[in-house]
Order: sequence, then C-alpha cells, then structure tokens
Amino acid sequence: MSGCPARYDDDLGMWVVADPGEVRDVLLDPGVFRPDNAVLAHTPLSVAALRILSSAGFALPPALANNGGPSHRAIRAAVARFFSPARVAAAEPRTRELTAARLEMVRRSLAAGGTVDLVQTVAAGVPALVVLDLLGLEAVDVPALKRWSLDSLELFWGRPDPARQQELARTAAEFYAWLRTRVEAVRRSPGADLFSVLAGLGLTDEECCAVGYFLLIAGQETTTQLISAAYHRLAGRWPSDASAAVEEVLREVSSVPTWRRVTAEPVAVGDVKLPAGAPVLLSLTGTGGPADLAFGIGIHRCLGAGLARMETRVAIELAAAALPDVVQAEAEPPMIDLLSFRAPARVLVRAAASAA
Repeated sequence: MSGCPARYDDDLGMWVVADPGEVRDVLLDPGVFRPDNAVLAHTPLSVAALRILSSAGFALPPALANNGGPSHRAIRAAVARFFSPARVAAAEPRTRELTAARLEMVRRSLAAGGTVDLVQTVAAGVPALVVLDLLGLEAVDVPALKRWSLDSLELFWGRPDPARQQELARTAAEFYAWLRTRVEAVRRSPGADLFSVLAGLGLTDEECCAVGYFLLIAGQETTTQLISAAYHRLAGRWPSDASAAVEEVLREVSSVPTWRRVTAEPVAVGDVKLPAGAPVLLSLTGTGGPADLAFGIGIHRCLGAGLARMETRVAIELAAAALPDVVQAEAEPPMIDLLSFRAPARVLVRAAASAA
C-alpha cells in the first residue's frame, strides 16, 4: 500500500496511516506522535467496569509502551536486559525441548486418527513458559496467565458490550491483584526477577504493576498468536527455510497488525494535515513494508522481537519435522480479531491419510 495517503476512518475514529515509509517516520518521531494512547481502551469503559477495576486499585501509569516521558529510558534499559541476544540464544534449547514434547503428543494423536488444535497443544503454552523463565518468575499459574492475557487484550483492544466489559474487568482486576502480591513480595524479599529489578529502580507499586501487566501479556500472548498465524499459513505446506517463513509471516499476517499514536501538535503526514490531539492508527503489516515494522521501530520497538522470532522459527522447524503430512481441518478458523491483535483462535489439523 505504498503511496496510500493517510485517511480518517469514521468507524474507528482515528487517522489510518498505511504507507510503510510514513509509518516509519511516525514511529521515529515520538515527540510529535506520542504513545500516550497506546494502551487506552479502544471502547470507552462503562462506569460499572471502571468500578470493578478501581476496586483492585487498577492503574496503568506510563511505563513502557505508553511512556513518552523521561522515566522510559531507565525502565526500558532494565527490562531489555532480560531479553538480550545472549539470553534469547540461551533460551533456545528449552524452547526446542518444550516444543518437541508437545509436537510428539500431537503426532501420537494424529496417528490414532484424531484431530488436533495446534494453538492449544503447541502455540499457547511454550511462549509463556519460556518468558517466565527469562523473567525469573516461578510458581505462575500458566492457564490463568493465558486467560488474563486474552481477556485483557479484548478489554483494551476489542469492542465488548457493557456486560462483557464487566466480565473482562473482573479478570483484569484478578490479574492486577496477582501482580500486586508479586510486587509486595519483592519489597519484603528482593531477588533477581523482573519485579525485584523494577522495585530496585525506585518505581512505585503502580508503575511496577503497569510494566508487569503488559510485559507479561506482550511477552507471550503475542508470540502465541504469531505462531498460530504461522501454523495456519504453513501447516500442510511446510517451508524448507523456517527463518524466511517467519519473516514472511511478520510482513503479511503478523499478530500485531496495527498500533496507535496521538499527535502532540498539528503535523503533516505526507500531504495530509492532522490536527493536534489526532488519534493515529499505524498499519504495521500487510502493506508491503519490511518485516521489522511488525515490531515497531525507534525507542518503543518491541523488546521481545528476537525472542518472538526465535520461538516462531523453532515452532515451524520442529513442526515440519514432526508433522510432515498433515492437512488443516478447516480453511477459515475462528479469529481473535481486535484493533491491534489478530490471529487464528485455533488451527485444527489431521493426518493427510484421513483427509476426506
């Protein structure tokens, strides 16, 4: 979509920027295109939902993705150490071990004539276990984390009606309460985990929880969705080059296809003039731009880009070896379809010999 001018979308209530060059320019100018709206609820929350969140002390002060202030650099530097290239490389054997064990269970089920969901059996659990190891977080209820993550994404990037908002707010409040217990624990007995490092920076409890809230979602759920998108695209026609396949998926069907910014002053995007305070939706993938745009660029680039690439490559490599002869059982699976997150909710496969 190179050359496509910025346009106002009445349904979204935002200016949509799709040209990859213009998207890049916006992301590299955080002073004018601020991240203040990056994690605001896309659908305004009802009073009832806000009361539920308030009862848990829920607050998301500027931390990482939504932080355009002076504290961003120190917080980002502290968190980035958990995702260094050396630590990501060291995590690959564990990633391969976890993925291989799950794929062996899939292989056995398929050999017995079953139909298997690659999302729930493989893509869902591995990224969560790997990122928890990297962050030094033990004794975490992974199924609860997955539920908290999906519900939080729907609450902040979906279009839930008021009744659904209350359900999602209860889950978000539960997640936030758990985060508070973790922060309180490291205040009493610090260690080397994520929350100990954040507390050591002098962050408030609310700031520590805000970092943890979105990092624990982004650090695993978006990778689950990226692997799910890759499996939907590739299962049954596995590529010979998994790394190249990852880049193709990132360019065309990444799990994070858009992201938000807001203008701090009147500014032109190409030939289109935007007023101050204009909400902007950036198209990161599917527009002919480079794969790296899927992770953003500049001071807010995704810290887990290397980890997500590695985990997705391993997921493709090992699935191609373990499941060379599978077919997908449904062409159009149900989708997670939110403002900034999109992926198949399931990828059903069966052995090719049993295909009807």
